[in-house]
Amino acid sequence: MRPAPGVSPRTPRVTTVLDDHPHEECGVFGVFNHPEAAHLTYLGLHGLQHRGQESAGIVAANGERLLEEKGMGHVARIFKKSQLRKLKGHLAIGHVRYSTAGTSNLVNAQPFRIDSCKGEIAIAHNGNLVNAYAMRNELEQAGSIFRTSSDTEVILHLIARSAQGGLEAAIVDALKQVQGAYSLVFIAKDRIIGVRDPRGFRPLSLGRSGDAHILTSESCALDLIDADLVRDVDPGEMVVISAAGVQSYRPFPPEPVSQCIFEYVYFSRPDSQVYGRSVHEVRKRLGRELAREQPVEADIVVPIPDSGMYAALGFAEASGIPLEFGLVRNHYVGRTFIEPQQSIRHFGVKLKLNPVRGILNGKRVVLIDDSIVRGTTSRKIVSMVRAAGASEVHMRISCAPTVGPCYYGVDTPRRSELIASSHTVDEIRRYIRADSLGYLSLDGMFGAVGASTSFCTSCYTNKYPVPFPQDEEVQKMVTERHQATSP
Repeated sequence: MRPAPGVSPRTPRVTTVLDDHPHEECGVFGVFNHPEAAHLTYLGLHGLQHRGQESAGIVAANGERLLEEKGMGHVARIFKKSQLRKLKGHLAIGHVRYSTAGTSNLVNAQPFRIDSCKGEIAIAHNGNLVNAYAMRNELEQAGSIFRTSSDTEVILHLIARSAQGGLEAAIVDALKQVQGAYSLVFIAKDRIIGVRDPRGFRPLSLGRSGDAHILTSESCALDLIDADLVRDVDPGEMVVISAAGVQSYRPFPPEPVSQCIFEYVYFSRPDSQVYGRSVHEVRKRLGRELAREQPVEADIVVPIPDSGMYAALGFAEASGIPLEFGLVRNHYVGRTFIEPQQSIRHFGVKLKLNPVRGILNGKRVVLIDDSIVRGTTSRKIVSMVRAAGASEVHMRISCAPTVGPCYYGVDTPRRSELIASSHTVDEIRRYIRADSLGYLSLDGMFGAVGASTSFCTSCYTNKYPVPFPQDEEVQKMVTERHQATSP
């Protein structure tokens, strides 16, 4: 076999480990009124590491100025004791960012900190602004100079340019000019501020530990610091946490709520409560609904770890088919690996998953996963299970077919790369080489989460609650900018 251009036949090739799932792009965290605010934020970011592994940062306020530490990589690798000691103060915010397919560099690591006429402030953002490209062009024409390629910096420029006097008023003024998804945490020298967009696309919760108040993308981060979940920040709500306590404002016109339903399917950790519901309980209900809608005669139910685990529990309970852990995941795989000189079939998937032959051999197997995006990984897993001796392989998916990309803060492939956007279920079944394939219906998903009117399902329906640029070239540019640089 001829080597790739520029690669010697004797030189191992460094290859990216493919993960055929959509990815959340970031997590935010903030602490007010704790003597070790930065250290608690560091621990909180550990709890949110699944939401972003590319970069992380912490900004603390010592009463006079804001102090920051940021770096590329995982939280534990970036922050050392010496760095955390520098971040003195009783309030701090932090951010983790997902590693997308595009270029990445330290300048795009958050939180972003500026010193403006509104004072010294920093921002951490989870989401994506669909009109960021247009707003950026408008600001640049007016003389603004951007340091990063992130849509988040647009918000800071709008705050700095606002004619409103106070910081909170300037934030509201800025956010009324942007469109899309944002769960934001700000820090000034004496307060932290949390804001969720009026449709509530991305989660944000309020917690408490003694006299300390906390803002976090997910409640699992509260458990790590022995804090209690108080409530979700509501869509369209701004909470200002200062010496006066927690003050709540509703400064935006109400919009229909469009919370991301895929937080339940895949993004959030199962030990979190999101949108007022237990994630692991919702995932088990998704599995139960899937068993009722897509029954199959089989010997064992096997989850594809880790994303299919709780749906498989529900499927097994509802179907009466025993659950077996027939695939073992290697949790110590990084984003890249060194490929051997000789090609090994399914190398990338086999590095992450290995079949348990004693469980699979001679069995009719139901594989449970949360989604199929491109279909390439599912095809390899089905082949791997067959090679381990399974007599039949049936694939069941705990959500509806993914037919459209997300423009609200999720790193998804283009529409042309989504196999369900251009293929029928049976065509997908033939491609992944399964004996049968069944998806959960959208109604089944609504039944599992207990509501049908408060969720964004655009990736399953192509019905987008907030419009994005329709011109094909502009849309392509916005999407590529989002995939490469958006926090």
